[in-house]
Amino acid sequence: MSHASSVITTVSRRTNLPAASTQTTHSFATPDSRLLSLNDVSYSVNQQSLLSHINIDIAVDETVSLIGPNGAGKSTLVKLILGLIAPTQGHINAHHPLQLGYVPQRFSVAPILPLRVKDLLGQANKKRLLSHERQFIFEHLSLKHLFTRQLHHLSGGETQRVLLARALLDKPNLLILDEPMQGLDPDTEVWLYQFIDELPDFLRCAMLVVSHDLHWVMKGSRRVICLNKHICCEGQPSELAVSHEFKKLFGHHYEQPYVHQPHACEHHAISDLQ
Repeated sequence: MSHASSVITTVSRRTNLPAASTQTTHSFATPDSRLLSLNDVSYSVNQQSLLSHINIDIAVDETVSLIGPNGAGKSTLVKLILGLIAPTQGHINAHHPLQLGYVPQRFSVAPILPLRVKDLLGQANKKRLLSHERQFIFEHLSLKHLFTRQLHHLSGGETQRVLLARALLDKPNLLILDEPMQGLDPDTEVWLYQFIDELPDFLRCAMLVVSHDLHWVMKGSRRVICLNKHICCEGQPSELAVSHEFKKLFGHHYEQPYVHQPHACEHHAISDLQ
């Protein structure tokens, strides 16, 4: 998935609500708590189906982890939610005005382009947060000593901290993290996951976390959706871990209590989650 710098800036989007879909939506959200709904969403290119009949509700302040193999449609789903592409079938409905924040899995700046950390962070809307709230982000993500650094001189961990700060400075109500820990060392991963898990009330928002890190997903998530061009299964990690569909797709075995919402599909086990 390619990522232009303009995509990192948060996006406000209002969506009119069309007639409800006749498809079943697999939801952990009550009607009053919904922030965003995908109703029978499909997407195809040149008659090739990339996503089929996706039904998801994301609640206000809910964290959802999205997993799936290469080619499962995770990046396509993110692009649909961001409004970069439009569904070929179905509707994406915002139940509240959306302020979207996005942290891509890859971001690079050409060395010829003079762009400092403070230049990127300065693009945020300064009216979204109070001064002390902005300072909280800078201090807890250890950014102040990086302000004058060129973006192309940053390490992978430093870049991810800057991109996360840039997204949070616009105070999104839905934050999309696309493989946010890819390429980071284990200590940095743990540190950033802890920061995300412990956001203060003034930054609290719904989050969609696309991840290949099964260890974190199964231990740190409250709701997991397994995607392979359609929703194979979903639920709490303890529910999902022992499901037939999950084991078929990922070849992993977990001994945990199982209360599963199945989606009819058959897959062969694969080892590569990315």
